[in-house]
Amino acid sequence: MTDTVHPSSGKATATGVLALVSWATLAILTVGAGTVPPFLMVGLAFTIAASLAVIKWLIKGESPLVHLRQPLRAWALGIFGLFGYHVLIFLALQSAPPVEANLINYLWPLLIVFFSGFLPGHRLHWFQIGGTLMGLIGVVVLVLGKSGQGLSFDPQYAVGYGAALAAAVVWAAYSVLSRLFATVPTDAVGGFCAVGAVLAFVCHALFEPAGLPQSLTQWGLVLLLGLGPAGGAFFVWDIGMKHGDIQLLGTLSYAVPLMSTLLLIVFGPGALNWGVALSCLLIVGGALLASLDRWRKRPAGDAVTAETP
Repeated sequence: MTDTVHPSSGKATATGVLALVSWATLAILTVGAGTVPPFLMVGLAFTIAASLAVIKWLIKGESPLVHLRQPLRAWALGIFGLFGYHVLIFLALQSAPPVEANLINYLWPLLIVFFSGFLPGHRLHWFQIGGTLMGLIGVVVLVLGKSGQGLSFDPQYAVGYGAALAAAVVWAAYSVLSRLFATVPTDAVGGFCAVGAVLAFVCHALFEPAGLPQSLTQWGLVLLLGLGPAGGAFFVWDIGMKHGDIQLLGTLSYAVPLMSTLLLIVFGPGALNWGVALSCLLIVGGALLASLDRWRKRPAGDAVTAETP
């Protein structure tokens, strides 16, 4: 492991926000990419993400082993989080009504703020809990307003609901536990993606029919997915989780479904309605409330001291 100069808390938080903006494009890019089987999509996107790390190492003349020689626990967490989350969310979306599965999945920002309160040196404040709950209500309003119907949990979809809940827990746990591995360089995410790509291709060969992108446009969108929400975003999120304001990032995550919906309205089949407008007020208001301490006077260059296992 090499010595690494870590970004300040503010810069790391801003870097993490880039991942949230990128994830807002996931839906519109996925719709445009067509009917590429999900495991194959993950494999292609993760391959692109791993390639980004390799290119960086080649340009800087760095040995991959320097970044990949990490504790087994770090590898287990990285593969568990990145690959495990995508397996669960795809299973959820295929085994339960997508609207309901997606709503359950978007419990992960709430869980990030909640779980982070148990990290060494952290605790939950009333405004973080209140802001997070406002954001959760905003997500509920957004999904129900978009679907135009109430939720009805049918027992036949129990597997899908369970997978969606597990996906939310996995991503929140991965994000928060990454904080405990702050000394593991972000470059290691490239190795996690490489292993995840291999696992995805194996699952594709075992469980899915062949189905490559059919046009240059689809290939281009798959490339954008790998560079952004389903690949490159992992690197900037890793920086934000390890060195930024983890509770603020968790609450700001509620903006992802809102931004995604707005992109679908402008560029896709979505439509503006009262649910989108109301959820916007709740999500933005919740984010402002959760970041209340940011509006108070804080020492300049406030840094976060990382804990190591």
